[in-house]
Amino acid sequence: MKEVIRISHLTKTYGKNRGVEDVSLTIPEGDIFGFLGPNGAGKSTTIRSMLGFLKINSGSIEILGMDSVKDHEKILQEVGYMPSEAWFYPSMKVKDAIAYAAQVRGMDCRKEAEKLCERLKVDTEKKIRQLSLGNRKKVSIVCAMQHKPRLFIFDEPTGGLDPLMQKHFFELIREYVQEGATCLLSTHVLSEVNKYCKHAAIMREGRLTMLDSPLIDDETFLRFYEDEEAK
Repeated sequence: MKEVIRISHLTKTYGKNRGVEDVSLTIPEGDIFGFLGPNGAGKSTTIRSMLGFLKINSGSIEILGMDSVKDHEKILQEVGYMPSEAWFYPSMKVKDAIAYAAQVRGMDCRKEAEKLCERLKVDTEKKIRQLSLGNRKKVSIVCAMQHKPRLFIFDEPTGGLDPLMQKHFFELIREYVQEGATCLLSTHVLSEVNKYCKHAAIMREGRLTMLDSPLIDDETFLRFYEDEEAK
């Protein structure tokens, strides 16, 4: 099966502060991959390194068969990335923020954006400053999905979404994956991984632990958090 993500011995440090160390990971095409771990474990550092936003110390990263450094711009054209914080210009209308995200890619995404806004109940006439956290998250989801990328990377996407919108969100992911896309889901929510992911891994203290199964019990999961908090 074709590998969409291949990370080999990735190390990224911030001076004396820990980043990630010797992380190796492969994700096959069509996977919904759960990326678990407590705050500060290295999940976001790994993701930002994958997308070429950070300069890594050592190792190599291939995304969709392309080098994360040399082919940075090409990769971003093929990826739908949703960061954990949904930032937009507060004075923009929702419809303008969505259109701007498509314009940056040089694509006409109006038809797909309209479908997504309908499914997620996005009010496109409101200004960003009028939106709750959950509604800003929905706008961010539309911006990440509307160009129908080959790879989705979501960093804590469901925070602030009500249960119904969470359900609609995962239904959309499954539909895109059935059409050939792949998804990396970084989350704190164990139930999401157990319910939706085909494979999973846990980041802890900057290192990666692959799981034999995406199904992990609450006791094992909480131990990672408790051990981290005890330090």
